[in-house]
Amino acid sequence: MTLHIIKLCVGIDSVDELAKWQKHRLAQLRKRNPKARLRHVTRMTPKREDDVLDGGSLYWVIKGYVRVRQRIVGLRATHNQAGEPACAIELDRKLVKTQLAAWRPFQGWRYLGPEAAPPDLPPRAKGDDELPAKLAAELRDLGLL
Repeated sequence: MTLHIIKLCVGIDSVDELAKWQKHRLAQLRKRNPKARLRHVTRMTPKREDDVLDGGSLYWVIKGYVRVRQRIVGLRATHNQAGEPACAIELDRKLVKTQLAAWRPFQGWRYLGPEAAPPDLPPRAKGDDELPAKLAAELRDLGLL
């Protein structure tokens, strides 16, 4: 059974900012290892690895809302900057925007079942105007989107 992970994206204000940060980070990693993958290092390793790797994604909470997801392509044992054991959640580079879903703050990461995961946004047609994220969130809270 597919299982997702949800995580707060601390210090990031938008999906575009996340994309830029990840592009920069991947370039740094590839200077040391040309085969490096985009990854997020976390202290705890998911115990349900097989379910997470069966099509699971990492859903990012940005500014109180789930806004985007990335497919999880691997889980690897590693060490954090302090030298302690950690888990590298390897991610596909493609960011897939989701419908906004309000989410309260929490520590670390959590499992997210497929039934609770917000659906992906449909592909945008060329020339579509995008609502500012804050306005879209307010309209969604009012049931207008």
